[in-house]
Amino acid sequence: MRIYGIQADLEWEDKDANFTKIRSLLDDKMIQTESLIVLPETFSTGFSMNLKVTAMNEPGQTESFLSGLAQDKKCWVTGGLIEPTADVQKGINRSVTFSPIGEKLSGYGKVQPAAIYREDEVHEPGDRVDVFALGGFQACPLICYDLRFPELFRIGMQKEANLFIVIACWPKIRIEHWITLLKARAIENLSYVIGINRVGSDPNLVYGGRSLIIDPKGEILTDGGEEESVVEVEIDPKFVEQWREEFPVLNHARPEFLPPKHSA
Repeated sequence: MRIYGIQADLEWEDKDANFTKIRSLLDDKMIQTESLIVLPETFSTGFSMNLKVTAMNEPGQTESFLSGLAQDKKCWVTGGLIEPTADVQKGINRSVTFSPIGEKLSGYGKVQPAAIYREDEVHEPGDRVDVFALGGFQACPLICYDLRFPELFRIGMQKEANLFIVIACWPKIRIEHWITLLKARAIENLSYVIGINRVGSDPNLVYGGRSLIIDPKGEILTDGGEEESVVEVEIDPKFVEQWREEFPVLNHARPEFLPPKHSA
């Protein structure tokens, strides 16, 4: 499967401008059908806590864009949005994925809102770790600050994930943490890890880019650097199977020290 990661410089709180930007970045590429296109966390607005903008007309507005993009490119598409809660008092930071026919496959809610930026005061946490079939993979979506919590990845592993998709608005000041943690999650879970971050700045933060696609041995297959770009590479589920057979460390984990199995 070919992966296209869109490392965009997002326009602050401007959904139409960001939809246009994403399409323009992809129009410069010959996109292979049946690929996976990954957009950053909250790509349509930037990492804003202004629910009057981020949650307005959601999830319909951004999901319609993502579904249309998936159908146009005949690809799977993953991207982030803010969905209002039922009482419209808070939002939920979601990673949503659509199939090449525009069908919604997953709507993962960020389990760990970034309390360091008081996101938890505006966004309700998600309540489950999702794993779903995506091409020949079992994919587990996660969002930004989730990367600092390895137990979420291990729960994904218990649900048979072999591909982790991490979308982010990760600040430049801690970009080395981003790189190190993505590599660690690939190594410890013997899985591919896709980490797609934004670039540029907003009124609050400067972002570091460095979108990475990492193989199950921890090797960086592609690196987006610090400028707006599209990273791309081919990945193969058979490589995961081969490495797990050759280096079966996951079979050596003592079950009494694993997180409890989650049925949700």
